[in-house]
This record gives sequence, structure tokens and C-alpha cells, in this order.
Amino acid sequence: MKEIRQIKNLNASVAVPGSKSYTQRALVIASLAGGKSFLRNALLSEDTEYLINALRSLGAGILVAKDDIILTGTDGRIENPGKTIHLGNNGTALRFLATLVSLGSGHVTLDGSSRLRERPVKPLLDALETLGVVSQCVNGYPPVTVQGGGLRGGRVVFTNAESSQYISSVLISAPYSQRDVELELRGVTPSMPYIDMTIDGMRHFGVEVEKRGQNEFKVNAQQGYTGRKYLIEGDVSSASYFFVAAVLAGGKVKVVNINPETRQGDIAFLRIIELLGCHVSRGEDFVEVTGKGLSRGDYEFDMSDMPDMVPSLAILAAFREGVTVIKNVSHLRLKESNRLEALVNELNRTGIDAKESADGLIIRGGVPHDAEIETYNDHRIAMSFAVAGLVVPGIKIEDKKCVKKSFPNFWDEFKKLYI
Repeated sequence: MKEIRQIKNLNASVAVPGSKSYTQRALVIASLAGGKSFLRNALLSEDTEYLINALRSLGAGILVAKDDIILTGTDGRIENPGKTIHLGNNGTALRFLATLVSLGSGHVTLDGSSRLRERPVKPLLDALETLGVVSQCVNGYPPVTVQGGGLRGGRVVFTNAESSQYISSVLISAPYSQRDVELELRGVTPSMPYIDMTIDGMRHFGVEVEKRGQNEFKVNAQQGYTGRKYLIEGDVSSASYFFVAAVLAGGKVKVVNINPETRQGDIAFLRIIELLGCHVSRGEDFVEVTGKGLSRGDYEFDMSDMPDMVPSLAILAAFREGVTVIKNVSHLRLKESNRLEALVNELNRTGIDAKESADGLIIRGGVPHDAEIETYNDHRIAMSFAVAGLVVPGIKIEDKKCVKKSFPNFWDEFKKLYI
């Protein structure tokens, strides 16, 4: 149990680790590449450790030195580990590797925690079947067993895909397909900026994705990635908690190693902060937020392109006079926790009127009070409510260790707010 101390006169500078999304993409792509890659400022966390161990078992050579990684790729020749690959609760790794292991031979089984076994994968496996891959799962969920033999290639249609990771998974391995791979997205696809991040990572390692409009993609077959030096940007999701700290405490926080021009969709959270009445300064490699109070009134936000920002926005909404409607994030029920339910439960625990809608949250702001916050083993619940504790006396976080999933040194950086 960690009790959060209140703060006054906030004026701090903090740093955040490398982007979890870019780190995981770079690890998988560099493992497929020919030659060596050097990944600078990589995130080393619980999630990435699971992925690193999995990639080692599939034939990649990976050396870690602080936050840098030297990686010798497989040149598309994936080894069979001869055992089940355990991925904890890393849903991204599960989905990315489901396609990658099809490039090898024999059966490979991917499994993980009890929560991972509640995270859907069938739409991806259906797409892989279209591309000639045989696989099995349990009623649409892990464990997943994939038969190697390669991607045949062809055309895949995703309709109302509940995760952009399905699309990224196919794109990343598509250069090693026997024939060209074409993807079409129909209906609604959440988190579209993550697909752009995937394409950006692929391009850096030497593979171009042909994009036809917003919803069609083509990857030419029989290509290959080439090892590269790759600097990974700071993680905007992790930075958001410090942005919120400045807003709530009415002070100033500078977050270094953040690229304001990043492709990370979460950077749009800064526009919300500005809309709600705060000041944002953007430098070449930093963002500084100054809190000036929160705008009153009712607001509605479509968070489909930045779902990881919902906990941060929910905390802002709790302190703001008016109703905040958060929509188009129903897939948050499938994250590390049922994140919508968790947020409602814990906001209610602090005395805030919050409820779920079909696709999001409805929060009526007020004056939160002390509470012991259950984290549901969800890093984003712990970090967002820790920030609330900066201005609400008596906020206690039950499981402070769950932040290791994405931001292992969060509490060390959090201490800098008090300096």
C-alpha cells in the first residue's frame, strides 16, 4: 500500500522511458531482419522482457545494456522453441508473435496469464487462415497454437476489428510472405495511429507499405528487413500522468525526451488539456504543461485514436465542474483489466459520480475524497490515481508494483514532483 502525499507549488522536470509501442514493434521487426540492430532508449519493462525472452527462443540474439539493446536478427528464419512460449499479460506480444511464428516450422503454442486468456485473438487467426496458416485457440482466446510453414499471402479483410494489433501483426510479417499481402479495413477500427506507427517502424528497417487511402494496405512479398540503428522516442502514454499532475496541482511540469511531432496518437491528449484551459509549451524534445484551472461545462471526447489516455482523462474529469462523456472505447474492457469498469469503481470509491456507457464513460466532476484504490493489476489505474493523490489527501494505491508493466521507474520519477 502506497499513500500519496499532497503537493503545493509544483515545478518539476521528469523523464519517461522509451515508447512501449515503438519498443515492441522494433524488437519484432529487428528479430526478423538480417544483420544487427541497435535499439537506443528502449523500454525495459515486464511486457518487453516477456517479448525479449520469446524472441530469443525463436532464434534472435538479444543483448541488453541498460536501456539499449543489441539484436542479431534471424533473417526471417524462425526457430521452433520446442516449448510453449509464455507471455504474461502482454497482449501485443501475443498478437504480433501469432503471425511471426507461422514463418517457422512445426507447432508453436503461445500462452500467458489468466487475464491474457481473456483477451481475444480469433479475428487475427481467421485472417491468418485466409493467408494459408493453420492455427487453434480456445473459443477465440489463448492459448494459441500455430502451425508453421510460412504465409501463403493474399487478401485479408478486417471488419470492425476490435484491435489494431491484428492489422499490425499481419503487416510486420507480411514481407516474408510467399505472395503479396493486401489488407482492407471495413467498418470501425480503433487505435488507427498505432497502424501508422507500425508502418513507420517497417519503413525504418527497409520495407515500404503501399497505402491506398486510409483503409487499404499492400506489402510486396519476398522482401526482408535490414538491421539498423534505431532511436526509440519517449512514451507519451507515460508522460500523460505528469501532464495531469501539472493540471491538477496548478503548477508546471516539464517532460523531457518527448517528441511533440510524434506519430504516437496519444500526443493529441495535449489538445484536450489546452481545450480544458491549461497552457502547453512544445520544444524540440520536450513538452511542458502549466496548470491554470479547468474549464467548466459539458464536454464529449472521442478517444478511439488514443484509448490509453482514458484513465488520465477520467482523472481530469473527476475534478472538473461539468459532465465529461468519453466515447468509442468499448475495447478498453479487453485491456489489462476491464478498464472501464475499473475506472468507474475507483472513481465511485472517491465519491465521484461515474458510470459506464455502451462504448465509454460518463463522469460528473466534483470533489474527490480519500480512498484506497484497487489497481486490478493494471498499471494505468495505479498511475492515474496516484496523480489524483497529489491534490486529494488520503489516496492510497494498493498495488504499487503493477507499474512495472510499462514504467518500472514510475515512482522514482514521481518523487521528482516533490523536489
